Amino acid sequence: MPEDGGALERRFERALREAITRRTVLRRGAAGALGASLIGQLAACGDDELGGKGSAADAPRVEPQPIADELLFSNWPLYIDEKRTSLKRFERKYGTRVKYVEEINDNQEFYGKVNQQYATGDSGGRDLHVVSDWMAAKMIRLGYVQRLDRSAMPTVERNLIDRLRSPVYDERRDFTVPWQSGMTGLIYRKDKVKREPRSIEDLFDPDYKGKVTLLTELYDTVPMVLLGMGGDPATAPKDEMLEAIDKVERESRSGQVRRFTGNEYTRDLSKGDSWLVLGWSGDAIQLQADDPNIEFTRPEEGFLLWSDNMQIPVGAPHAYTAEKLMDFVYRPDVQVDITEWVNYVCPVKGVQELLEKRDPALAASELIFPTDESLRGATDLRPLTVDEEREVESAFQAAIGA
Repeated sequence: MPEDGGALERRFERALREAITRRTVLRRGAAGALGASLIGQLAACGDDELGGKGSAADAPRVEPQPIADELLFSNWPLYIDEKRTSLKRFERKYGTRVKYVEEINDNQEFYGKVNQQYATGDSGGRDLHVVSDWMAAKMIRLGYVQRLDRSAMPTVERNLIDRLRSPVYDERRDFTVPWQSGMTGLIYRKDKVKREPRSIEDLFDPDYKGKVTLLTELYDTVPMVLLGMGGDPATAPKDEMLEAIDKVERESRSGQVRRFTGNEYTRDLSKGDSWLVLGWSGDAIQLQADDPNIEFTRPEEGFLLWSDNMQIPVGAPHAYTAEKLMDFVYRPDVQVDITEWVNYVCPVKGVQELLEKRDPALAASELIFPTDESLRGATDLRPLTVDEEREVESAFQAAIGA
């Protein structure tokens, strides 16, 4: 069926933006902007675990206030509808000017930037930030974020999809609301592999030596390899994580793994330099638009379902207004603009029906609107303690040569 003019225009604009997609900078952890050496310096200085004025147990609760004239929202690059219609509609409804800052290029880098401020109860003027699950858990543990008033967010309560309601690190969503979600699985070229990969262990098939890439993000690569080894990332002890890292290092030294990447694997797949990779669901959707030989699959051992989460830091000057924005973007008629551009798992009920009228192909994608059946086997890495985090991160950085 031919695409209409609007769909063609969106495809063209996406192509222009491909070189700087949000996943180029997202979820790289320490291997991205900081690197292992700087993390070591931060740890040596004692800056990586300063801790706030309290803890999750006594975190301040967002209190009702008059709607503010302004709001500072910190997010990742290219993680909202291109014209920011969603924010403009919020501004018109509430009379609030939203300063939207694309300052989060890496979870660990952002943490290093705000740690000293957040530890003293100073948000740096930020009212809202978005971080990945493991960093959200860390912010909660350190007492850096406020407890949400769920009664002030009825739209979130009504429309948050069931699968994202109770993450292990925030079972009641007292401190987090998903901004977007996604899956980590296998992306492959159908014209290169000898059969459809069904197992994580297919990454280590000798027939694909030098044609495999893994991710520089510990919180993707380690739990996926662990799943392939028969482990459960949601409960695995530290020693099992280190065994998975040992395997990553062996496969890297043997030449099985071509390289470790962030979003750069998209170029490797497109050029045929890589045939089978660990990758993210939203990337697969955009790659498929240009090359039908590229496919995403959820391995039989399981896959990762993750979220990037909105949080309100302690000391946020306009916390109540931030809650209102969180609630506003959970309106399906608002979220549909975001989903149409971002292409990750939509956390909001009711959006699929609206997107069907704009782009039926996107609306039919189980990578954006997964069914209960397609989410069977979804998991994530459990939160790590401070000591575990340091040891596992150090071992992983050494394994990938960062």
